[in-house]
Amino acid sequence: MYTILLDRGVYLCSEASMYRLLRERGQSGDRRAQATHPAKKKPELMADGPDQVWSWDITKLKGPARSIWYLLYVIIDIYSRKVIHWEAWPTENGTLAKEFIEHAIEANEGTAPQAVHADRGTSMTSNTVAGLYSRLGIDQSHSRPHVSNDNPYSEANFKTLKYCPAFPGKFGSIEDVNVFCRDFFWYYNNEHRHSGIAMHTPASVHDGSWVAIEARRAATLDAAYRTHPERFHRRPRPRQMPAHAWINQPPATIQTTSTPQTAQVA
Repeated sequence: MYTILLDRGVYLCSEASMYRLLRERGQSGDRRAQATHPAKKKPELMADGPDQVWSWDITKLKGPARSIWYLLYVIIDIYSRKVIHWEAWPTENGTLAKEFIEHAIEANEGTAPQAVHADRGTSMTSNTVAGLYSRLGIDQSHSRPHVSNDNPYSEANFKTLKYCPAFPGKFGSIEDVNVFCRDFFWYYNNEHRHSGIAMHTPASVHDGSWVAIEARRAATLDAAYRTHPERFHRRPRPRQMPAHAWINQPPATIQTTSTPQTAQVA
C-alpha cells in the first residue's frame, strides 16, 4: 500500500509507520489458517505398592568405535525401584519394544502392571506397543515433549548405571553390554540400598520382605538406645518407607508434615 500510494503521488506516513498501524489493527500477519499444537497434558501417576506403575526408557551406550552405539532397554517399578527387566539391542523399533514389555511381564512371574509410563520415542508410541497395552488392559502414559522430569525414575536409574565406578564408558561388543548389565542390575536389585525407599533394596520392597527388615532395624536401634541412651539426642528410629511414589505429584496432595529425623550419634 505504501508504494501504491507513493506511485499516485500521495505520502501519508513512512513505510515503517504504515506497518506499525497495520500491526496494531491485526492486519499485517499471515491470514492463512495456522496449525496449532495444544500443550500436552502433564502425566500424573501414583503407586502405593509394586506392579501398579512401571516406567521404561532406552539409553545409548558407546560401542568400540565412533557412531557405534548399543541401545539398553530398561523397565523399572516406580514404587519398589526394582528393575523388572532389561535388554540390549543394536536398534530400536516397535516390535522390539512390544517383545521387551512381554518379556518383562514374564520375568515378573506373569504379573502385568496397571500402567506403564514412557517418553515419546517412536518405539514407545508405536501402534504395536499400544495394541499390546490394549490387549492386556494396561494404561499407557507418556512424558510431555522435551520434559525429562516427566520420567524421573528411569532417568535416575540410568544415572546410577553410568556413574557406577565399574562402568566402562564404552563397550567392545553387545556381549560386553550383556555381561556388565547382568552383574550391575543383579547388584542394583539385591544389594543396592536405595535412598528413595528408606535404604532398602528394590527386591525387598518388591516382594514385601522390607517389612521384616525394618522391624529388625528398629529392634537393633532400640537395643542400642536402652544400652546407652546418653549417646542419642532422641530415641532412634529407622527411616520410614514412603507411602507413595509419584510421577508429577499434584500440589494439592503434597503434605506439609515433616519427615522424622534420624537420631544423631554423639
